[in-house]
Amino acid sequence: MSRKVLKVNDSAWLYAESHRTPMQVAMLATFAVPADRPDFVRDLVARWREVREFQPPFNYLLRMAPVPSWQELDADRIDLDYHFRHSALPRPGSQRELGVLVSRLHSAKMDRQYPLWECHIIEGLEDNLWSMYMKVHHSQIDGVGGVRLLKRIMSIDHDARDMLPPWAVGTRGPDQSGIPRTVSPEIGEQRSSISLRSVAASGTAVAASLTRTYGESLLGTQEAARAVPFRAPQTLFNGRIHTPRRFATQHYSIDRMRAVASATGGSLNDVFLAICGGSLRRYLSEARALPDEPLIANVPVSVRPGDAPGVGNAITFLYSSLGTDVADPVSRIRAIQDSTRLGKARLPDVEGLAMDAYTAVLMGPFLSQAILGFGGRGRPASNVVISNVPGPYEPRYIDGSRLLEIYPVSLLFNGQALNITAVSYDGEFNIGFTGCRDSVPSLQRIAVNAGEELELLEAELGL
Repeated sequence: MSRKVLKVNDSAWLYAESHRTPMQVAMLATFAVPADRPDFVRDLVARWREVREFQPPFNYLLRMAPVPSWQELDADRIDLDYHFRHSALPRPGSQRELGVLVSRLHSAKMDRQYPLWECHIIEGLEDNLWSMYMKVHHSQIDGVGGVRLLKRIMSIDHDARDMLPPWAVGTRGPDQSGIPRTVSPEIGEQRSSISLRSVAASGTAVAASLTRTYGESLLGTQEAARAVPFRAPQTLFNGRIHTPRRFATQHYSIDRMRAVASATGGSLNDVFLAICGGSLRRYLSEARALPDEPLIANVPVSVRPGDAPGVGNAITFLYSSLGTDVADPVSRIRAIQDSTRLGKARLPDVEGLAMDAYTAVLMGPFLSQAILGFGGRGRPASNVVISNVPGPYEPRYIDGSRLLEIYPVSLLFNGQALNITAVSYDGEFNIGFTGCRDSVPSLQRIAVNAGEELELLEAELGL
């Protein structure tokens, strides 16, 4: 059996895992049952159960010794009945009931005796809908890689039929999107141009960025807008967490957010951070727990080359103020724009192994806390993780069943009890709020606040 050794950055998610902090990411995709096929879900499940072909990462079994690695399994060693599950809500199931089920499914740590993935088909939703909840260990895939995998699984063709399930597509199976692939240079060709001089320059850029970042963490920064690790205030989001999760959703038209971005001269991501900052300011104010200092967000940034989905992680991180010390929504988004600009400027202009090394050192203190069990006991590296992943621009289908909404369900740490991640799809901006059930009561309130903050921005800007 062939084995693939994990990168250090991927292995960290395995060592940081515990029963309270399962290191898995997931998606919740909701579809419309075709009007002319009332038994669509039953038939789909029956057909998918017969597909016993597995592509990476769905055929990877974790081996921790002598070093963390993936062992590629033959199909007859994979128990599909364990990984693929069919559930139903009491009809007509509401979005709230769906959220309760997903919260429970996402709370459970996956068994390492099996490949680290699950696929749940959920029927019984109101309005003749069905959902697919799918989770994979974060050591195998990040948000951008997950969305690229999703694009391979679902087709742009309404008439496509007999489509393969996710595990038969993976990163090597047939691309079912119906979109012609663009040819990109081979990795080997890209690496052939690397010189000793470029390696030295990359090392210098990485060292300079890390030295300045952690120098400012230790000594403080002269730039008020500059956010750095371990300078975030203590909040109720940053203590020890427990196993149960809560999950909430919210979605808006991308055109609304782009209009705000245009009016303020910023990016769509700045608007996203601003409505999150306003929402958390309200939530903490109502709890009489709003710190004087602004909350700090850890913002993942994709560094994955090309369009192909890959196994493993290809992300780094920047830190940004959320402007929670600013009452006016327009002034808040201006403060966030200043902070993200400084954060982006601090990222070293490197790629590949140099960026992996930068990320490993940047996140080393935070992940070390998680691995050693110290997370949530001191000053937090950041208050919340906020991520924005571009998704498909056009409608997608599985066997003619149209994808209506897709929400990311993310992971939590001790010291990091809230994650807010968005995926754009077909003109909509879909946000998943994942929280520790005990640390973040009334999580739905944060989702509702975010919508109201967008309305406030629009009103202030005359949109």
